[in-house]
Amino acid sequence: MGFGIGERIEVCSKEEGFKGSFFAATVIAKPDKNSYYVRYKNLLENDGLTRLVEKVTKDEVRPVPPKINASSTLSRYSMFDEVDAFDQDGWWVGKIIEKVDEEDIEEEEDQEPMYYVYFSTYAQKIAYPISRLRAHLEWINGKWVSSKKFGY
Repeated sequence: MGFGIGERIEVCSKEEGFKGSFFAATVIAKPDKNSYYVRYKNLLENDGLTRLVEKVTKDEVRPVPPKINASSTLSRYSMFDEVDAFDQDGWWVGKIIEKVDEEDIEEEEDQEPMYYVYFSTYAQKIAYPISRLRAHLEWINGKWVSSKKFGY
């Protein structure tokens, strides 16, 4: 699958400390059949002002995953569900390990449910509000596949 100039995509990082994370970007050029120049949505150049532009290979990119309706069974999280958590300007794959008890959440009027996500790559457990989570989907053979739907 090829992507056109102006198309929104996600780039999978291969850099140490960022492996397996995905960052939103837009294709700005296609210099050859195996690579793209992309402009990241949230990552900045060293000046802290300009959005980062980088050349990436076609095996590092995928389309933006579809939004899953909040009423969908794929958006209700259970123990060990694979999710993507938005943190440090990108999406990181982890597993739900528990729902945060409402008593442990600071009282705010519109407080949303929170879940603990475990990241095996980094051996870390972090609590996230549901608004920073999405069902984890894999881009396989040109189709989105849910680990929850197929039980792996």
